[in-house]
Amino acid sequence: MPTAHSAANRRGIVAMSLGMASFLANDGLVKYLSQSLPTAQLICIRGLFATVFLLLIARHMGLLRPGQAAGAAPLRQLARGPVLLRSVIDAVATMAYLGALFHLPIGNATAINSASPLFLTLYAALVWREPVGPVRWLLIVGGFAGVVLIVQPEASGFNNWALVCLLATMLHAARDVLTRVIPPTVPSVMVTLATAATVTLLSGAVSLFEGWQGVTATQLVLLAAASVFLSGGYYFVILGMREGDVSVISPFRYTSLLYALLIGWAVWGDIPNAMALAGIALLVAAGVLMVRVGGRR
Repeated sequence: MPTAHSAANRRGIVAMSLGMASFLANDGLVKYLSQSLPTAQLICIRGLFATVFLLLIARHMGLLRPGQAAGAAPLRQLARGPVLLRSVIDAVATMAYLGALFHLPIGNATAINSASPLFLTLYAALVWREPVGPVRWLLIVGGFAGVVLIVQPEASGFNNWALVCLLATMLHAARDVLTRVIPPTVPSVMVTLATAATVTLLSGAVSLFEGWQGVTATQLVLLAAASVFLSGGYYFVILGMREGDVSVISPFRYTSLLYALLIGWAVWGDIPNAMALAGIALLVAAGVLMVRVGGRR
């Protein structure tokens, strides 16, 4: 019979995989809209939709009323402690990553950002003293090697913006560490709400310098749809990071690349070359072995 520990790891893996799928759907819509809207304005409008959407969900769940059950968390509780710190770090990391993405080939930025599980494992070992043996380290490095084979970044694309992207990756990992520190009495929906609101405020401030332009009804509908996927991505990633071992669950961020390859083939007819196929095989093998090692522990 599976242990409670391995069951928690499986729940975390499923949540992380769903979160990556949601983020990918959001990224596809945002990529399309970025051709016609300023970036900060786009992120701000999308964030407004996401914040309202999450507020409605929280209200429906009764989480906005003070004095409810122990699981309730009034809005004022989200503006303090680890929830606030996590939201601020996430907002800064998001803007830093987007800034780097505009100056780097997307393959390079993706490869750098996929190093997050390496930092997460390091943080897990240092902060929680979570045992991370040589086998896990080897599997995580192997998974990252698979990512590099898939995206095949060009060496000429690495410049000073690569350091900014690396900083964003470290901040994303720190954000996920803080997710584990948040008390379990704070519902994941409320943590998601705090994150969406903070990103909206930061992007709104940046948009004042970048400028705004008119928005069509079609663009608003697509932004609303993107906000739903963004909210789902936030929620599932937060849920995943609160289950099981970080060093087991975090490598499943790599599933976003598998989703991207499948969509590229189905929509645009893109077929991975031999090197990319080898990377996919290495990535999947590392993920499966990571689960088996985590289950035995």
